[in-house]
Amino acid sequence: MSFVSIAFLRRISRSLILIVIAALTLRVAFAWSYQAHLPHRALGVIPFLFESGNIAHSIATGGGFASPFRIDTGPTAWMTPAYPYLLAAAMKLFGPYTFASWVAAVAVNICFSCLVCIPLYFAARKIGGAGLAAGAAWLWAIFPNAIQMTYQSLWDTSVSAFLATTVFWATLRLVESRTLRAWILYGLLWGLALMTNASLLSTLPLLAGWAAYRQRSVRGLIAAVLVAGLCCVPWTIRNWKVFHAFIPLRSVLGLQLWCGNNPEARVVWLGGQHPIHDQAERNQYMQMGEMAYMRDKERNAIHYMTTHPAHEAQLIAGRFVSIWTAGTPTPIRDFLRTKSAWFRYVLLFNIAVAFGTVTGIIILFARRSPFAFPAAVYPVVFPWAYYLTLALPRYRHPIEPVLLLLSAIAIQTTFARAGSGNRFGSHKKCVRQQTE
Repeated sequence: MSFVSIAFLRRISRSLILIVIAALTLRVAFAWSYQAHLPHRALGVIPFLFESGNIAHSIATGGGFASPFRIDTGPTAWMTPAYPYLLAAAMKLFGPYTFASWVAAVAVNICFSCLVCIPLYFAARKIGGAGLAAGAAWLWAIFPNAIQMTYQSLWDTSVSAFLATTVFWATLRLVESRTLRAWILYGLLWGLALMTNASLLSTLPLLAGWAAYRQRSVRGLIAAVLVAGLCCVPWTIRNWKVFHAFIPLRSVLGLQLWCGNNPEARVVWLGGQHPIHDQAERNQYMQMGEMAYMRDKERNAIHYMTTHPAHEAQLIAGRFVSIWTAGTPTPIRDFLRTKSAWFRYVLLFNIAVAFGTVTGIIILFARRSPFAFPAAVYPVVFPWAYYLTLALPRYRHPIEPVLLLLSAIAIQTTFARAGSGNRFGSHKKCVRQQTE
């Protein structure tokens, strides 16, 4: 093959447009295959019968932000409002519990999942150049978790992945700006992210603090935090008026702690002791009210956690493994027992990403990259909430684009050493990019 052909193929392979088209094609193809094998009537109902869909149905039918359990239980602060209102819009346009609404919801998920390629590409390019950018974006395009989440999960998962990746890219870009306007826009982005997925709050102080430290801008940090807080104020006021309690984001932490930490708790949670599945728990929720119920569950969970350290250590260790292996605490056993080639592929891909994430972090810190700290925040800090509560596969999804970026760093470094020996993104190059 001629040098011109190789150069042309390399240029094409680094095309962001091509990567987005490939991501779109894969997601649409898998979603089409999924719906072709299931009754459309079932798809119009069953995927909506969880908290996000139930709240969206209540909104779309005039009940307001309420009733997360398929029956009228009154107002709720179960989750932040952005995604349920987005889902409610689909129901308003295409009717509640219809196949057309499912198609619309899946289309929204696919669009946001494909859009992840854009902030991921530019964040990776800033860290290590065009080759790394293309590698990270291609990994996301073919990542089985990202493909499946678009049609298997009518939650905020794909939207949250886009927002979390955009926040990461914006954090890297922010250190180049010296204007207060950039910090205000950064705060607005954070406000939207928190109104979509409250769990991202754990990363806000570290990412914003790193940007402020690099820029030496306390004023900018204060402005961003204030703007992000102001974005949450209307929701917090609504919660105060409805529940007469201070609920800045959501109310569900107590129940999540209890479901993951009680005498019957297991590493793999199958929905037990949850009001949406358990009639006795639902009756208790309705009798006590949401706030009292959540406080009671939180007290019981904390008491169990502090009085049963051995069981807690077992649960936390199992959830740690589950978070990094596509939801199984026994990956080797499950790999050997399963007859599904697809499950084995997904499991191996996730294990490779776990090792790639660790390797990528080590490489960045070893090279004293200025981007090592923000890149490590997501995998190190974000999953802790799920080590302590529940470890469902979709919970990790918002940070998975950054995990793939770190994996791309590990892959590129390995190939560079095996080939020409040139190292990607040297410390000198990273510093130059940071200071330009």
